[in-house]
Amino acid sequence: MPFDLNGMVLFHAGFTPAPPGRILGSIGPTTSLRMDPWTPPLLKAGVKGMIGKGKRSPEVVEAIREAGAVYFGATGGAAALLSRSVRSLSFCPVSSLGAEAPALLEVIDLPLIVAVDPKGNDLFEQGRRNFIKGTDQVQ
Repeated sequence: MPFDLNGMVLFHAGFTPAPPGRILGSIGPTTSLRMDPWTPPLLKAGVKGMIGKGKRSPEVVEAIREAGAVYFGATGGAAALLSRSVRSLSFCPVSSLGAEAPALLEVIDLPLIVAVDPKGNDLFEQGRRNFIKGTDQVQ
């Protein structure tokens, strides 16, 4: 990577071009499960968090716990709202990745929830278990 991954938070997202006077158009989370094969090595390289949407595999939840990292959930369908939190955007030239090349974002007040915490507590799994039990309480 053309930048140090240590301490980084990766946002699994797609965005649209900026209209006049804006940093970017909209930015929406993509399904993070697609990144699961690469997540454990990224965490070992120092990544401390990820932002995306959807459940993660049990292997990734365990890797998040082992790394003391966190997975934040962003609301799908709220790309225009999320873009309001972006303060700067710069592209990292990785010619082999083309349009999938990483971009560095600076954000403030990005509306997120903790979906998997550093202890491995998985909000998606807790919600499923509570639904089956017939309760709405999250532990």
